[in-house]
Amino acid sequence: MKRIFSLMIAVMLAFSLVGCGSSSTSSSSTTTAATTKATEATTAATESTEAEEETTELSGKVVVYMPSPSGLNEKYIADFEEKTSITVELFEGTTGEILARLEAEKDNPVADVVVLASWSDGLSLKETGVLMSYEDAENADLLYDSWVDDDYMLFGTSASAVGVIYNTTLIESLDADWDELADEAYTDLLAIADPEKSGSCKDFLAGYMYSTNEDWSAFEAMAAIGMTVPGANKAALEAVTTGEKAILVAGVDYNAYSSIAKGEPLAIYYPESGTVINPRPAMILSSSQNVENAKAFIDYLMSDDAQQLVADAYLLPGRSDITCDNRTNVDEIPTFDLDWTWMMENADSIAAKLNELCE
Repeated sequence: MKRIFSLMIAVMLAFSLVGCGSSSTSSSSTTTAATTKATEATTAATESTEAEEETTELSGKVVVYMPSPSGLNEKYIADFEEKTSITVELFEGTTGEILARLEAEKDNPVADVVVLASWSDGLSLKETGVLMSYEDAENADLLYDSWVDDDYMLFGTSASAVGVIYNTTLIESLDADWDELADEAYTDLLAIADPEKSGSCKDFLAGYMYSTNEDWSAFEAMAAIGMTVPGANKAALEAVTTGEKAILVAGVDYNAYSSIAKGEPLAIYYPESGTVINPRPAMILSSSQNVENAKAFIDYLMSDDAQQLVADAYLLPGRSDITCDNRTNVDEIPTFDLDWTWMMENADSIAAKLNELCE
């Protein structure tokens, strides 16, 4: 304000010179120059003030609900807070836990940004009308084409794929396709993550059923030879890592790569018939109380730095211009032909049926 006040005085002095000066060309030029300088300075001061106001907007907090991995989330938050001065309040849980929390809070929404490990669950949220469009999101044009919905509500800023993970101390080598895992040779050796807790497993099952015209025979046979459901992704992988089970059917790949890097006796492969690459949608709730901060967080997730953090965490980066050197990349993974709308409509019932088979 002091700067603007000083500039106003300068402008007044300039006009005073116009009134008191002579009509000579020299006096007129001096007056014009003074007026121009004063105008330019006023414009600069106004722009500076607007910039300060814009910076002021990027303060306060943003409430984010996000699934694991915890290490990645911690790095996200530290980097984002340092870059923006916005405080992140994080709730971390499985996709099922996040959805349950959103349901419990539907009359008094808390979250600004929600990230899920299930594209179909993101589409379901969109169907309920609780998401906000963000057409000007930075770097959204660099995401894989199918990893942004047409209304710019879902942004697949990272992804995981589902594969077969096995304990190499119990099974030396394995490359069986999905239906071949139902062999009696694998009796009591199979585990699968709970698809009602794991969004990745749920979307895999929905994709498998869509691609096979809802052929349940392979999973019915796996259940018949003792396939169990130890829990969500972490618990299911732990059962295989410890040797309680030998094979994790439809295991989330980034967990496997991370464990292998730590020296665990595990291996992973993607069956030849295909699998599901599952974009993890980041979304802004229309009930957000911190919209500009929420947009800033979405922009951050697609930034160079955040995408590198994704790759370092063994997830697939959402941007097609960034690849990994520590895991299999998108173009190297065989995939099913998918219909995400069909999967969204049927994923919950398919997940429930799988759990019924394995009881």
